[in-house]
Amino acid sequence: MMNKLMKSLVFVTTCFLISSCSVVLNDYKTADKPFDIKIYFDRQVIAWGMIQDYSNKVKRRFCVEINGTWKDDKGVLAEKFYFNNGEISYRNWQLTKLADGSYTGTAEDVVGTAIGKHQGFAFQFQYELSLNIDGDITQVTMDDWMYQLDENRVMNKTSMSKFGIKVAEVTLFFDKETINQSCPST
Repeated sequence: MMNKLMKSLVFVTTCFLISSCSVVLNDYKTADKPFDIKIYFDRQVIAWGMIQDYSNKVKRRFCVEINGTWKDDKGVLAEKFYFNNGEISYRNWQLTKLADGSYTGTAEDVVGTAIGKHQGFAFQFQYELSLNIDGDITQVTMDDWMYQLDENRVMNKTSMSKFGIKVAEVTLFFDKETINQSCPST
């Protein structure tokens, strides 16, 4: 009984320590060229990614074509996802750049309004997403981090959580240098 209690205490303490050491946006304050998604997503961009479950097992792979268009501080990111199982899905972000440089966004499967902020070479986007999993709709919290590597490439890591517990992670590599390239349709 004491051994089980001790293991539980160690687990809870470890979880607390890990969560208290998380990265914050201000960690990326200095950068020679600040990352702004309005500038980066100003035309067609292609990305490749994967979804890993809580145990880090790759569950899905995909390619996504993104067409970004802007008029003043309003933008649309039209995304078309091609999954390795043949599924194709769409998401259309309606974005607004605010006076302070942050962003708000909505999309068909986003609950409420997404909030995005950038600092240095990093951009953090947080929102609630409705997912259809085997016919059941469930909401997950998305903590989306983009890191600009250079003017053409961006890495993205997104943590998906439910009730504060990480259930999956999405990793993406964006490249806008591969002009006129498209995702395979199957």
